[in-house]
Amino acid sequence: MSHFQSIIDKKLVSEMPRESFPGRIIIIYTESDARKAVNYLNSCKVVGIDTETRPSFKKGKNNKVALLQVSTADTCFLFRLNHIGIPDFLSEFLQNDVLKIGLSLRDDFNMLCRSNKNEANIREGNWIELQDFVPRYGIQEKSLQKIYAILFGKKISKSQRLSNWEADVLTDAQQLYAATDAWATLMIYNKLVNTQL
Repeated sequence: MSHFQSIIDKKLVSEMPRESFPGRIIIIYTESDARKAVNYLNSCKVVGIDTETRPSFKKGKNNKVALLQVSTADTCFLFRLNHIGIPDFLSEFLQNDVLKIGLSLRDDFNMLCRSNKNEANIREGNWIELQDFVPRYGIQEKSLQKIYAILFGKKISKSQRLSNWEADVLTDAQQLYAATDAWATLMIYNKLVNTQL
């Protein structure tokens, strides 16, 4: 029976080598590019998914989701939702049979619904929430950084988390951070499903 370490010390994680997404990052600014990306993603069996929202430092003020990241093993699409919104075909993708892996998906999902003018359009589709999935492998940690560290011995940087995701141009550091987060969920899932329980 294969069980991983259940918890990991923050200090240990901080000393690990840094991990970053090794593939292509494609930024989507227009609906036509979004359609091409979705056509490609519809051919995938499983993808990693994440969102970024501009942080709000005012109590009670929540910003809309600015970025939706969808990653395969070698390509990550960054959908600039603050530019294109959530077109119907993207909403359909979120609900279709392509398996979507994420962490804290419930929060992301609620934010997407709030960001979407046609709220009725998004219903929970084919998702796996890693926080519900990893305990069956003996992992008790809930954060992406700690789960990844347990499985791969590398750390995912969180330095860009509170940056401005609505900026006209995303910095290279933002792009890499966003892509790494979505890709890492897929890597975690793939490693676990290939582990004999």
